Amino acid sequence: MATPAPKLRLGYIGLGLMGKSIARNMLKAGFPVVVHNRSRQSVNELVAEGAEEGVSPADVASRADVVFTNLPDSPDVWNVIFGANGIASTIKPGSIVVDNSTIKPYTAKEIAAKLKEQSVFSLDAPVSGGDVGARNGTLTIMVGGEQEAFDRVLPVFMAIGKSATLIGDAGAGQVCKAANQIMVAVQMTAMAELLVFSQKAGVDPAKVVGAIKGGAAQCWTLDVKPPRLFEGNRTPGFKASMQHKDLGIVLDTARQYGAPLPVTAVNASLFEAMVQNGMQDLDNSAVLGVLEMMGNTKVGPKP
Repeated sequence: MATPAPKLRLGYIGLGLMGKSIARNMLKAGFPVVVHNRSRQSVNELVAEGAEEGVSPADVASRADVVFTNLPDSPDVWNVIFGANGIASTIKPGSIVVDNSTIKPYTAKEIAAKLKEQSVFSLDAPVSGGDVGARNGTLTIMVGGEQEAFDRVLPVFMAIGKSATLIGDAGAGQVCKAANQIMVAVQMTAMAELLVFSQKAGVDPAKVVGAIKGGAAQCWTLDVKPPRLFEGNRTPGFKASMQHKDLGIVLDTARQYGAPLPVTAVNASLFEAMVQNGMQDLDNSAVLGVLEMMGNTKVGPKP
């Protein structure tokens, strides 16, 4: 009887709202995981659940076959990989770096090219599904990179998500995530508009949502977000500041390729207004607040 192949040894760097839950699901699936984060609390939680602590990105990379990153923006990912005491300083040839962050496609291509010089694979693998998807292991994972690396990491992807799709070469996963964020922003702002419109017209927004989500307007956003908003709950599943950052990536990339995105430009300005009005740490669905200010109304719990 053949001896089962040992499980990949994983590293996870960046244990924020999404990253901690993703790393936890890797542990639950039986993968050895070395974790690192700037703040200690998330590290301590996961170590108590069976993870090992890495004292730096370099330490994590020296102890892992596949190193995952989940960080706020392009410069953060670049610095953790190539900066002082970074992943690239210790990672072994044949290893794989997987980035779950949402960053510029161009940066993902640069990272892949630079790591290839060290005979290291790179996969840009942003995710969609919010904090609920991260906790439940039902994320949608969009991947750019080489087929060989994707095939090796696929068992890990299936431990943290419901689907993983190799979109194309390096950067393609980030292009796909940018496209995803175009749709997410449209849904959030359209929902905000229909709620304020109904409220201003003197019609119960909850009844409107209940009626239209069974028809052509049905979407994940209408299924999930209105009950929270009607309760007055605007705590983040996905922070408005991150939606704002992602739309900046979308528009920068669109300019690079000459793609016209007039609706996205308007939506980006609404999320910019959230940030400017101190709503950056609320859920992205709380873009409703900008429309409420513009319409001098309030959608939410009844007095």
